[in-house]
Amino acid sequence: MTQLHDTTESIKGKHLTKAERAQIKILKQENYSNRDIAARLGRAPQTINNEIKRGTVRQIRRQKQNGKTYDYEYHVYDPDYAQTRYETHRLHSGRRPKWSRSNTFVDWADTQMLDHHWSPDAVIGAAKQRDVCPAELIPCTTTLYNWIDRQIMRTKNIHLSEKLSRNTKSKTRKDREHKRDLGPSIAERPEGVESRETFGHWEIDTVIGSKHKDDAVLLTLVERQTRFEVLLKIEGKDAQPVTEAIERLVERGGAHMPSLFKTITADNGSEFSELHETLKSVTDVYFARPFASYERGTSENQHKLIRRFIPKGQSISSISDRQVQRIQRWMNDYPRKILDYKTPHECFVKAFKQTQSAQSA
Repeated sequence: MTQLHDTTESIKGKHLTKAERAQIKILKQENYSNRDIAARLGRAPQTINNEIKRGTVRQIRRQKQNGKTYDYEYHVYDPDYAQTRYETHRLHSGRRPKWSRSNTFVDWADTQMLDHHWSPDAVIGAAKQRDVCPAELIPCTTTLYNWIDRQIMRTKNIHLSEKLSRNTKSKTRKDREHKRDLGPSIAERPEGVESRETFGHWEIDTVIGSKHKDDAVLLTLVERQTRFEVLLKIEGKDAQPVTEAIERLVERGGAHMPSLFKTITADNGSEFSELHETLKSVTDVYFARPFASYERGTSENQHKLIRRFIPKGQSISSISDRQVQRIQRWMNDYPRKILDYKTPHECFVKAFKQTQSAQSA
């Protein structure tokens, strides 16, 4: 007799394997009862009964006798058929995947990522805020990234600029010697500015395109609490164009300037050498330490968004003022996780109104 006893104990609740189905066939050929087979395999008798019932096929044996052909029908357990039937049923078992039940969300998410350049995280947050579809059909951010990797979405990894450019290597900060003093140090700045508890504290910086000395640059200002961005195209990275742009901004702000701009923090670039003198009657200006961009982290993060539209090396002179305004509008209408997926524009308007109400009270 063939040794068929499996010395490995079966785990309760585990499905029959292909090897076990082959053993069932051999044991049936040796006229073992279903109960004996169950004992041999360490399975419940009803499991073996169900398996044999589902895996039994009808076969025909044809025989010729005295010039006539006779067909004899019989039934036999076929482990290959049983395994195929099992695998087919497994494909159709269980709950349908979430993406197959949420075409509305998938189409909406693709539109935001492809047409509006949103990140997957912003898509998830905004979908929950705006009730795009029932909450149970909105995946988490990790799941949405998985859908993109598995090509369930029209969006591909190449469309996610932040994912492609992210550098996960840690960087060691090394402060260098302070060689330029343009005004009050960031160390003198009020503590409330660092905590972002109050509205009206800004960071100012420049974004260059090509390295050509005659190319235009972007002057950027970002409000630290709301992440509201102001983009101004200026003629060059020199003190005079910066000063002229700031003077125009002060003129536009008019009587609201003290409420809008309580402090401004800049780096020690030569383009800001006249900033303190220009704004001394309007607001307080502070300067970060040289080579310490982390002290103006809000500006650095905002620049990553700008680079989605103006990559390094592209001439800013070739970009129209209208395009600059479109980039600014996109940044201020982009839902931010840190703002509970509200937009900088929404938060800026709310904070400014609250400031005005407090002053008039």
